[in-house]
Amino acid sequence: MILGLGNNILKDDGIGPRLVCDLAQMINNPNVQFNTASCGGLEIMEYIKDYEKVIFIDSIRNRNGRPGDIYHFIPSDFRETSHLSSLHDVSFLTAIELGNSLNLNLPADLHIVAVEIIEDMEFSEEFTPLLKEKYTKILHEVFDLVKQFTG
Repeated sequence: MILGLGNNILKDDGIGPRLVCDLAQMINNPNVQFNTASCGGLEIMEYIKDYEKVIFIDSIRNRNGRPGDIYHFIPSDFRETSHLSSLHDVSFLTAIELGNSLNLNLPADLHIVAVEIIEDMEFSEEFTPLLKEKYTKILHEVFDLVKQFTG
């Protein structure tokens, strides 16, 4: 499954769901499912259980990041993205460990693709101008990454 995380009404935060919707039009593979969510922590377990592989697409804000930069990581070299953790919930890694200890049949193969964003606190369905300008390039880079993971 390819799971886009984010909120479509918080400017750049909607990049994950938007990318997944566009990737669903570009990837013709009946073995790949596409979904979106605006949650994290423990809630994410319901979305990913019983899958062999999950690719999360989310936003991220790093101190030295440049808008449109794309990062790929796996849980072992994990840095928190916007939705994979919450101040009101357990961290993504803690949720995965808990799910595994409860035998929830979580995927062993997890990939996180995170896109550096600018604004995720203002209400708008539009990306910031710079991210909007770079969107096509971002989409193609994410597509290339996802193709590597899905075969």
